[in-house]
Amino acid sequence: MTGCNNEFAQSIVPQEMSSARISINDFIDAYNKGEAELVDIRIPMETAVWQVNFGLKIPANELPQRLNELPEDKLIVVACPMTDRSNMARSYLVSHGYNVKYLQGGLLGLMDHLKGGRAKIIDI
Repeated sequence: MTGCNNEFAQSIVPQEMSSARISINDFIDAYNKGEAELVDIRIPMETAVWQVNFGLKIPANELPQRLNELPEDKLIVVACPMTDRSNMARSYLVSHGYNVKYLQGGLLGLMDHLKGGRAKIIDI
């Protein structure tokens, strides 16, 4: 087992799990500063129904073949409608050396946060 995988396994304890997620407000702040990139990991059927018109769209099952599309100089924030799949995707990407968090509240939480006039708080 590699050192990276050992470090990952050692991070799966309650006091370390808060570092696995990022709040919506902290994500928006980092995104607007150019420090973070959103990666929407939903499958095409889901993205066809409703869109998030910023960030990368890489379905979770395509991550292994599309790692080269991920920025290495930014925090990667993976998101799905809630958090289950995004936390699994985060785990996969961390095991490959990426700086990754999942979006707390998921894309549904983000869209609720940005509805109406609040949409202007994110720079797209």
